[in-house]
Amino acid sequence: MLIGCHVGLRAIELDDLYQLLEWRNKPSFRRFFREYRELSKEQQRKWFDEYVVGDRNTIMFSIVSLESEQLLGACGLCYINWVDRNADFSIYIGFQDLYIDSMYTDDAAKIMMQFAFEELGLHRLWAEIYSFDEKKKAMFERLGFSLEGQHRDTHWTEGKWWDSLYYSRLLTEYESERWRRSNE
Repeated sequence: MLIGCHVGLRAIELDDLYQLLEWRNKPSFRRFFREYRELSKEQQRKWFDEYVVGDRNTIMFSIVSLESEQLLGACGLCYINWVDRNADFSIYIGFQDLYIDSMYTDDAAKIMMQFAFEELGLHRLWAEIYSFDEKKKAMFERLGFSLEGQHRDTHWTEGKWWDSLYYSRLLTEYESERWRRSNE
């Protein structure tokens, strides 16, 4: 398990799948995800078998409370490009319908950045979010990600078009912040 201040990141287990599916299928959450349809148990199991277990270009984690070991959400690195050393950064907290918060999510995200940059040797983390996702915009800003681009009218939800926003964080930015903190 990778340990932070409030949460730990551990491998997703079969026992986690039903709760993760329940959170993923909540309409209030699903609007933020690329998968717009409600997922079945079979689809969730197929995702687990093909991507979580079977794809070396995907590394997913369950986010658990260090205090209670309760499942809080999920995060991971998807579409890992080992040659160009970059990955899509994915995260959410299903616990208490938080989706994104400053305690659990930020802690899990910091653990993931450390893992991605220091353990895996990645150079760049990136994420695509939709322009209505104010919580993730604020999270990426808190974590030092830069807004690097916008694609117009890419996502149809709630009767209108929304833009995709692309955020990224580079290894050099991560190292610079780590160096600055160690010298304060």
